[in-house]
Amino acid sequence: MLRCMYSGISGMKVNQTKLDVIGNNIANVGTTAFKSSSARFKDMLYQNSSEATAPTSVLGGTNAKQIGLGAQLSSINKVMGQGNALSTGRSLDVCIDGDGYLVVSKGDLNSGIGADQATGAPNAAASDATGQISETLFTRDGNLTLDYQGNLLTSDGHRIMGYYLTSATNDGGTASAKSLAYDSTNNVIGANYVNADSKDLKVSDNTMRPLVIPDSVTISGTPGASGAVTQPVKKFEIGKDGIITAVLGDGKRAAIGQIAMASFKNPEGLTDLGGNMCINSSNSGPIVYKTGKIDTSTSSSTTTATGNQGGFGSLIQGALEGSNVDLTEQFTDMITATRSFQAASKMVTTGDEILQTITGLMR
Repeated sequence: MLRCMYSGISGMKVNQTKLDVIGNNIANVGTTAFKSSSARFKDMLYQNSSEATAPTSVLGGTNAKQIGLGAQLSSINKVMGQGNALSTGRSLDVCIDGDGYLVVSKGDLNSGIGADQATGAPNAAASDATGQISETLFTRDGNLTLDYQGNLLTSDGHRIMGYYLTSATNDGGTASAKSLAYDSTNNVIGANYVNADSKDLKVSDNTMRPLVIPDSVTISGTPGASGAVTQPVKKFEIGKDGIITAVLGDGKRAAIGQIAMASFKNPEGLTDLGGNMCINSSNSGPIVYKTGKIDTSTSSSTTTATGNQGGFGSLIQGALEGSNVDLTEQFTDMITATRSFQAASKMVTTGDEILQTITGLMR
C-alpha cells in the first residue's frame, strides 16, 4: 500500500485534534478565567532507503535518503497569560491579578489544611482542625456566593479556604481572640471582633479553614453564647491582600479572615477537571500555599514571621478575570488547520487514484 496514504491519514488526525482544541477555545471565549490551549505537531518515523556515507579519497560523502511517514501530536500547551479584569460591581466577585489560585475544598466546617510557615508547603502537623476534608481543588474563578449560614463558597458549593485573623489589641474586644470560631453545637462559624485597623493584625495560625461572612460580629463574650454582645454587619470589603473586612453597625471595622491562595512551579501541568476547577499533578510541582504574618514568640524570645505573601497576585473586588482566548488568532488557526486537513485528505484520494490506475493495468 502507498505510504503517502498513511501520511495523509496522520495529517488528517492531527489537524482534527487541533480543530478540537480550537473549538474548545472558541466555546469558552466567555468563560471566567479560562486559559486557552494550543496544539503542536511533530514529524513521525522515517524509513531509510540508504544510510549516510562518509567521504573517501575517491568519492565524496552522501546524505541518507529518508522517507517520512507522517505527523503526530507533539503537545497541547496551555496559554497562562492573564485575562482582562471585567468589572461586575458585585461585592462577592474577586479577580486574581497576578499569580495564584484560590484554594477550595469539600469537607466539614471545622476542617483545615496545614501549611508550613516558611515554605508554604502542605504540612498536616501544622493543622489543629478536627474535621475532615474529602477534596482540595484550585480555581481562578472568583465568582463567589454565600449560603444561608454565610459560608463563603464557589458557585457549585465548594468551600473557600482562608486564614483566621487575630491581633494583640482588639479595641474593646477580647485580646488575641481569633476572628472566627467554630460552634460545634450549632455547626456554624461565628465571628469575634478583631480590629481591622490594628497595626499588629496577623493570621492566628498556619491552618487554612472555611471562611464565612457573618450577619453579626461578637464584640464581647463567646459567639452564640448567652449574654454575648454583638453588632450587625452592614457591609464587607475584600482587600487586595485577601483580607475580608466587615463594617459594623457602630462604625467599627472588623477583620473577618484572609482568603488563601496557592501557586505552582509549573501551572501548565495542572489537570483541568471542568467547572473551572483544577488539581495538582505529578508535573505541576509541589503546592505552595500563601502564608501570612504570624507570631512565633517563645518563652525566651519574641519574633514575628512575615510569610510569603509577596509572591502572590492581589485580589480585585467587584471584578472577574475574563478568558484569555484571542478570537482573531483562533479563527486564523482554524482556517490553517482546515486547509491542512483538506490537503491531507487530498493525498488520500490521490493515493486511491494511483492504486486504481495500478489495478487497471490487469485486463
